Amino acid sequence: MSDSRRLVIRFEQLTEIPEWVWDRTELEFLCVSDNKLAAVSPRIARLTALRALDIAHNALESVPEALGDLEELSDYLYLSDNRLTRFPEPLLRLAKLRYLGLTHNEIDALPVNVGAMAGLVELRLYNNRLTGLPDSIGRLRALRELHLSDNRLSSLPSSIGDLEALRILDLRNNQVRDIPECIGALHNLLYLDLRANAITALPDTIGGLPGLQKLDLRWTPLSTMTPPRAVEELRRRGCVVLM
Repeated sequence: MSDSRRLVIRFEQLTEIPEWVWDRTELEFLCVSDNKLAAVSPRIARLTALRALDIAHNALESVPEALGDLEELSDYLYLSDNRLTRFPEPLLRLAKLRYLGLTHNEIDALPVNVGAMAGLVELRLYNNRLTGLPDSIGRLRALRELHLSDNRLSSLPSSIGDLEALRILDLRNNQVRDIPECIGALHNLLYLDLRANAITALPDTIGGLPGLQKLDLRWTPLSTMTPPRAVEELRRRGCVVLM
C-alpha cells in the first residue's frame, strides 16, 4: 500500500481528528490510536475507500452513525480500550468486516442481530461486562476465533453449535456453569479454553470433537474431580487436556 493511501497519527494527545483528514478520500488505512479522542466526526463517511481503521486506546463513549456507511471496511476495525458501554449499532452494517476488536471496554450486551455481521472471521470481546450471548451469534458462520474471556457469562446459547468454522473458543474467567451438548457440532474446533469457570460437568459430545488439540479446564470445580468420560476420550486421541 502506498503512503498516500495510509495515514498514522498516534501518541499525539489528540482530542479530535484534524479536519484535513476527511479530505484524504484516497485513504485505505487510518490509524489514530493512542490519543485522547472522545468523539469521531460523521465526516468519516467521506473515507469510502477505507479497508482498515484503528481507533483503539482512546476515550470514545460512542461512534458516529456514519461509521456504518464505510462499505469497504473489511480488513479490521480496532475499538479496544475505549469507554464504550454499548455495542456500537452502526457496526452491524459492516457486512464485509472480517476482524473486530472491542476488548477492554464496558459493554454489557451484544445486539440481538449481531449475526448480521456475517463476514466476521475473528471477534474479540474480552475484558467487558457481557452477561450473555444472543441466539443470533450462531449466524456468524465464517467465524474462526471467538474471544470472550474476562466477562460475566453464565451460559452459552445452543446456537453456539452453529459456528461450523470456529477454531478457537476462549471463555476463561467467566461464570459459565454448563456447556451445551451442541458444542460437539464444532468439528473444526482446535482450542477450547474454559479456565476459571464454574463448570462441574462436561457433555460427552466434547469427547467427539475430531480436531480438538487443547482443552483447558484449570481453576474449575472439574480440576478437583475425577476426569469426565469426555476428557478420557480426548486424551486417548492425543488432545492435551489441562485440569
